[in-house]
Amino acid sequence: MNKLTLVLVAAGLMSVAACSKQTPAENAVDNTAAALENQADALDAAADATSNDAAAANLENAADAAENAADAVEDKK
Repeated sequence: MNKLTLVLVAAGLMSVAACSKQTPAENAVDNTAAALENQADALDAAADATSNDAAAANLENAADAAENAADAVEDKK
């Protein structure tokens, strides 16, 4: 019985040790990237909703810029 308990405790400790928590800085990077991606999605939706071709092109360019910014943030992680 003691051996079984020891194995179960060891397995539990190994599973806890395998969980790597992110630092606050990594969380901030992830949140910033997610916010930029959400902004890009909103700009794409606005571009799809407009009937003005020039405005749609400007919105799509802004969406592309937001996506690029999100990629740049994630690359610095």
